[in-house]
Amino acid sequence: MNRIFLIARREYAAYAKTAGFWLSLLAFPLFAVLGGALPIMMKSSEPVRTVAVVEEGPRAAGLAGEVRAALASEAQRNADRAREAAEKANQAAPGAASTNPGAFAGLSRPRMRIVDTPADIASAAPGAAQDAAVREHLTDDLPKDQRLAAVVFLNRAADGKPTARVWTARATDDTVEDFVRDALKSSNRKTVFAQAGINPTVVDQTEAFRPEVRAFSPKSRTGGELSFRDRLPSIMGLAGGFLLWSLIITGASILLNSVMEEKSNKILEVLLSSASSTEILTGKVLGVALLTLTVMAAWGGIGIVGVSIAAPQYAAMMGDIMWNGGMLLWFVAFMVGGYLMYAVLFAAIGAFCETPRDAQTLMGPIMMILVIPMMTMSMAIRTPDAPVIQILSMIPFFTPFLMMARIPSDPPLIEAIGALVMMFAFAALMVWVAGRAFRAGALSDVKLSWKTFAGAIRGGGN
Repeated sequence: MNRIFLIARREYAAYAKTAGFWLSLLAFPLFAVLGGALPIMMKSSEPVRTVAVVEEGPRAAGLAGEVRAALASEAQRNADRAREAAEKANQAAPGAASTNPGAFAGLSRPRMRIVDTPADIASAAPGAAQDAAVREHLTDDLPKDQRLAAVVFLNRAADGKPTARVWTARATDDTVEDFVRDALKSSNRKTVFAQAGINPTVVDQTEAFRPEVRAFSPKSRTGGELSFRDRLPSIMGLAGGFLLWSLIITGASILLNSVMEEKSNKILEVLLSSASSTEILTGKVLGVALLTLTVMAAWGGIGIVGVSIAAPQYAAMMGDIMWNGGMLLWFVAFMVGGYLMYAVLFAAIGAFCETPRDAQTLMGPIMMILVIPMMTMSMAIRTPDAPVIQILSMIPFFTPFLMMARIPSDPPLIEAIGALVMMFAFAALMVWVAGRAFRAGALSDVKLSWKTFAGAIRGGGN
């Protein structure tokens, strides 16, 4: 037992004492925060495009007004969405909207602003002279406050349908183009309805109508209307599934690289002279497990502190779900079983390899299989009782991730316990299989292949 703990301590210290380990440990929460905040930052930092609108001749009369009306209508819709988001946040946690008003103000930010048409563009004759004037106002040569993002020329075709030519400063920016297309489509719809005898005011009121929709479920905490608190467990279940996937695969990959490096440097042979292959495998799995727990504790601590500071009203809800809802116990159970399965498998593969290229023979198919839970976890949240999700969650290799995502939906207890039992039974089988393969790989110089791996399992290195 002392040898096992010595190997585990050595394995843990080999990574925990390096600066790269702590930098990579901090990188995940940093990128997770950036991943969530980046879309909001991009939305808030996106410039408001200054646009000039020109009606080309009498046939285009009224189209500029339609574009302006469409822009005003969009601004009103954005303001309504921001108000609704603030109200929902305030219902979930009183005071949330007032503590962070900027997050909701960004939702109502306009995409573009219509400005007066420059005199040289308005007075230029259609054709080359007008195009030259437009180009001058779209180039970077002008000061930023005088530069236009786009110039829109409105007209009507021979059949009276509205058309437009859109000059943009950036060829890759189609925001103004899409907006003008939608505005003219709406204008044409109003014209058609008016010709059919329908009052345009009725059309405007119909398009502006936003119904109030409230969701109810017998599974809500109150037995009635759904709140953010009712949806929070599903969000946490999905996050827990992805976190398990990251932790388990990271720990198993560390173990694979450790065994592979020691095999290539002949350190594994030295260890075998003073400890059995079983003790070495057990010590390494235990050492990397402690390393994984360190990562989980660090990420968990950063998450708790971050949520407590940024959104203290949600921290109490999450704590209640983790402790009183039992989600923490399920997370630990799936973490232990999942790590055990993949750790011993990756360690056995590493015992046959001396370079990363050697490991690709078996690692490629395994990583392709591991993509499946990543692709189906969101479906496990929306439709946890779908037959394909139920079947996949009972497969031990997928159980830790998919069952974690399904737990918030309260699957049948016999199904959850059954999946847990099957996972640990399969993990025990994997320990036996991988132990034989590890022993054979550590004692031989045979190149890794499916044939040699299967032969090692059958022979156990004898």
